[in-house]
Amino acid sequence: MEIGSKLELCYQVKSSDLAKELSTDPQDDFPEVYATSRMIALMELASARLMKPLLSEGELSVGVKVNVTHMAATPNNVEVKAVATYQGAEGKLHKFEVELYDQAGLAGNGIHTRAIVKTERLVQGAMNRVKATNKQIN
Repeated sequence: MEIGSKLELCYQVKSSDLAKELSTDPQDDFPEVYATSRMIALMELASARLMKPLLSEGELSVGVKVNVTHMAATPNNVEVKAVATYQGAEGKLHKFEVELYDQAGLAGNGIHTRAIVKTERLVQGAMNRVKATNKQIN
């Protein structure tokens, strides 16, 4: 993949994407606007899709770092567009400039880093981590 390669991903904000819906406690008071965590998820998805040509069978890419700024609120039922631009590799890590736009313009931007891993190894590592934690708790 060449530096500067881009992928755009459009998405219609739903009520389940609003910060208000992230609450796990009635005391939380979040606004009815697109949640930062959902913005980051869309940015990661755009980056992951852009990286697909670099993957071999049995591999996937995983997010390892996100440094973004959410600059503007986006209401429900508005289309947003995440843009991932490949910035190149540094060792085993692949960097992307990520941006989020809504109908009023730029709403978020930053840098996202991903790594290529073997799917089976990732899943097994997660299972081993949980098993080790369960032994420590008991």
